[in-house]
Amino acid sequence: MLDESLLDTPEGLAEADRRGLLRGAAEAGARVRTAARHAAEAGVGNLKPDGRPRAVLIAGPGAAATHTADLLGTLAGAGSPVVRLAPTGVAPAAGALRWELPGWAGSVDLLLIATPDGSEPSLSLLADQAYRRGCSVVAVAPPGTPLAEAVAGAHGLFVPMATAPYDQEEPLAASSPGVFWALMTPLLALLDRIGLIGAPPDALEKVADRLDQIAERCGPAIATYSNPAKTLAAELADALPVVWTEGISAGPAGRRFAAALAELAGRPTLVAELPEALAAHSALLAGPLAASANPDDFFRDRVEEPPALHARVVLLRDRPLGGLTAAPAARDVALSHDTPISELEPEEGGELETLAELIAVTDFAAVYLALASRA
Repeated sequence: MLDESLLDTPEGLAEADRRGLLRGAAEAGARVRTAARHAAEAGVGNLKPDGRPRAVLIAGPGAAATHTADLLGTLAGAGSPVVRLAPTGVAPAAGALRWELPGWAGSVDLLLIATPDGSEPSLSLLADQAYRRGCSVVAVAPPGTPLAEAVAGAHGLFVPMATAPYDQEEPLAASSPGVFWALMTPLLALLDRIGLIGAPPDALEKVADRLDQIAERCGPAIATYSNPAKTLAAELADALPVVWTEGISAGPAGRRFAAALAELAGRPTLVAELPEALAAHSALLAGPLAASANPDDFFRDRVEEPPALHARVVLLRDRPLGGLTAAPAARDVALSHDTPISELEPEEGGELETLAELIAVTDFAAVYLALASRA
């Protein structure tokens, strides 16, 4: 059950936030600026690439590396395929995870390692394996870790991860906004330098500014009725989120939102891209999860019986209303099945800015849902 009164109690939210999730979301803009500075100090701006790599391989544990690979692959397009190296192992622990380079990886490829830990032995071995294969190696991780030493031994580029003092107080959640932007920003700067994506320093500064603006609009002191993240969290109480995305960069934002809801708030979520989502989820919206599926729910005991779980569509868009869009059809499908719909569309700006806004608002919403649900 969602404690909606907690959403408008900043002190209560702060007390419930034992993992520093709200601080991580609020400080996302500052984390981007610090990470961009670390990248510059590490020498990213001085690199003289010979050309685009044949493929970009990304290795790292947990949701942060998954989201990073997803977003970079979307931004890069077909120019150089971005491939996430999924780990194997018997447990999601630093010593149990294993990464291997694909057999075709060689001197024309680039290996990126992104981890908020840095103590994973297999990532250090991966850096050495890449060096022996002739792959260029770049890593973002906390300084002073075994991975930093391994990258130095492999003649690679190491960028210290932008951390905050409270990061060490509690275990870092893989979906934490602070972790995501600390790992993502240096890699954006690097791929801009090699000509794979467009993320120059002024664009990263605009991303930081947009994240600051969202933090002001979605902060814990802002009341629910004027706070889009708190509003979305309240709307998703006792609902099964069905996230539909439209536009290229909205896809990674929707998938990250689904992962954050699962990890932080313990909520299952379905996610799909328009227009295929309409066919993929039409039977679901017409089934027992539809809001009108159980008319006897009105007569249930509101104290003793939990509410039935019903679907709610969350539409994330990064396209202007005047463009080619499936949004009207999505609204019609949802409303024809008596399914409520929430919509998020960023303000105008560059691709990175609008993507950052979608990620930031949904990050805040996932955090509020987690805290108010006592997840």
